Amino acid sequence: MTRVGVITFPGSLDDGDARRAIRLAGAEPVRLWHGDHDLDGVDAIVLPGGFSYGDYLRCGAIAAHSPIMREVIDAAGRGVPVLGICNGFQMLTEAHLLPGGLIRNDHGAFICRDQRLRVEQTATAWTSGFEAGEEIVVPLKNGEGGYIADTETIQRLEDEGRVVFRYLDVDPNGSVHGIAGIANEAGNVVGLMPHPEHAVEPGFGPDTPAAMRSGVDGLRVFRSALESVLAA
Repeated sequence: MTRVGVITFPGSLDDGDARRAIRLAGAEPVRLWHGDHDLDGVDAIVLPGGFSYGDYLRCGAIAAHSPIMREVIDAAGRGVPVLGICNGFQMLTEAHLLPGGLIRNDHGAFICRDQRLRVEQTATAWTSGFEAGEEIVVPLKNGEGGYIADTETIQRLEDEGRVVFRYLDVDPNGSVHGIAGIANEAGNVVGLMPHPEHAVEPGFGPDTPAAMRSGVDGLRVFRSALESVLAA
């Protein structure tokens, strides 16, 4: 069975949700600790949401220097799928696995809402189960989710098709070009601010036209990684 590691940092909040999402996707979740130097041979890695180290200094900045992140960086370089969700996305930028950074929402307040997204790129380890241009709904919750980068970097991301998810209807945090998620050049590392692990089980996801709390669009993020590993 495919094994997907979920790293817990001091202040992680959504590591349990990520493990459940992985289990529902058909893989085996593996608990990993930020202080470890061993990834336990996992096939893919998730950096979960939360407030690692209390968001001191900058969100994700301290976590990016945790011992296990050296192993994550090496694994990413070997092509292992790595997903950073919210605080995990912040860690990926701080560890320079993804370009740019995340800053305080432009309206200065924490936001929590079900957010419409457009899937812009399906040639990644975490989005192969979607159709390009498909619109999905995934919960969003952040206070420092505004994606920024210099003009040259933004243009490169757009030109190379590395914008993976884009906000629809409203840009909830002031991200440049409405960017909700990006990938590295190889497509195995993806970071996004919305939380796919909160949209994986009927009765607990976003509302849909079919029924309240029935949205499960996030489940395909994790199933995509499973399929990517099996196809490798």
